[in-house]
Amino acid sequence: MRIPTSYRLLLLTLLAAALYGLGWKQGTQHTQEQWDRETKQQALQAATEEKKQAQATVQVVSKYADRIKTVRQEGANISKEISQHVPTQADAACTVPHGFVRVHDRAAQGNAHAEPTGDPDAAPAGIALSTVAETVVENYTSCRENAEQLSALQGWIHAMQEPASESGPEQGPAAAGKTPDGLFSEY
Repeated sequence: MRIPTSYRLLLLTLLAAALYGLGWKQGTQHTQEQWDRETKQQALQAATEEKKQAQATVQVVSKYADRIKTVRQEGANISKEISQHVPTQADAACTVPHGFVRVHDRAAQGNAHAEPTGDPDAAPAGIALSTVAETVVENYTSCRENAEQLSALQGWIHAMQEPASESGPEQGPAAAGKTPDGLFSEY
């Protein structure tokens, strides 16, 4: 018994369609499994990266807080010594002119266009030399605090780049949208 040619073509077409459908289903299933595997791997890498960054942040902030405490304590210790190094006789003997006060304040504010410094022979400003010394100590203590803050921020940036270089170029704080907002403002 012979199968007509039209039925053979139909049977071959159905067989080819069935094989194609089976191959397509297997291919999409394999692709989905591969996608899921890679997604899980990326999520694990991201979690590991976040953990490393959090540890680095805690370490940098702790070190910064300790340094600021030390800087402030050193400033307080120096302030306590002012009376030893600038006795009341020096306060009485030294007259601080208004011009000095204005120049000092302009320098501290970074304002070169403030009012003129005034007559150097004008009457004293009524500010004791020990007060000037205290102001200078406070200014330099603040300056050192700012330097420590900058150093800590640079350390944080460096710490954020280390884990990124281990896991690939597209990782890191910039890629993850992380910034050190507020990390160092309250110490």
